[in-house]
Amino acid sequence: MFQYIGQIPIYQNMEFTNPGYNPQIHHRRSIRLKGYDYSKEGLYFITTCCQDRICRFGEIVVSENIPTMKLNDAGKMVDAQWLAMAKRFPNIELHDYVIMPNHFHCILEIVGDNGDCTNDENGRNDDVENGRPQGYAPTCADEKHVLKHKTIGDMMDAFKSITTVEYIRGVKNKGWDRFEGKIWQRNYYEHIIRDEQSYLTISDYIIKNPEKWKEDKFHPESNTSSNTM
Repeated sequence: MFQYIGQIPIYQNMEFTNPGYNPQIHHRRSIRLKGYDYSKEGLYFITTCCQDRICRFGEIVVSENIPTMKLNDAGKMVDAQWLAMAKRFPNIELHDYVIMPNHFHCILEIVGDNGDCTNDENGRNDDVENGRPQGYAPTCADEKHVLKHKTIGDMMDAFKSITTVEYIRGVKNKGWDRFEGKIWQRNYYEHIIRDEQSYLTISDYIIKNPEKWKEDKFHPESNTSSNTM
């Protein structure tokens, strides 16, 4: 079953027009808006893909004539870690999302004062020393922790780092498929959602994504140049 949260209506007649992404135009150095504060409140549509578009998280199966996403153990791990992001970053809300065989779409909202706990006044996070994945947000139980604003990039770095560490554990302990280099592509795509119509269109695209897998630009057999974001 495809994964999403929240009471979001499904608009059957809506099409995903174009949230602004063109893989031929948006290269690593240009997909972020110059000068935009990605820690500010707002709604963001985010996509990240596996390195080389390798399918690692499950498969699309047909159930009652409707293609749906069936997660494998690695996909269930990604699902659990995404839901845990709301605890690691208390000032975000998770909207619709879908885990596909080799990529992930979501709508993430930053609400209120976006901050994260760090271990000193310089904003350093001693992840490595404490054996945590890069970008992991500790709890604020320690009075020495101070608040530091986190950007969408910080959050996605944390998500990819944590899921990579968990995937490595799966390879070692559960026989998951081995990988070379990285699980995720280095970059990710994000689109700032500026109005309700854009939100509804993107939400509908996420929910229906499993149904359009064969035509998806991230499909391993697609001719679209989506190896790199």
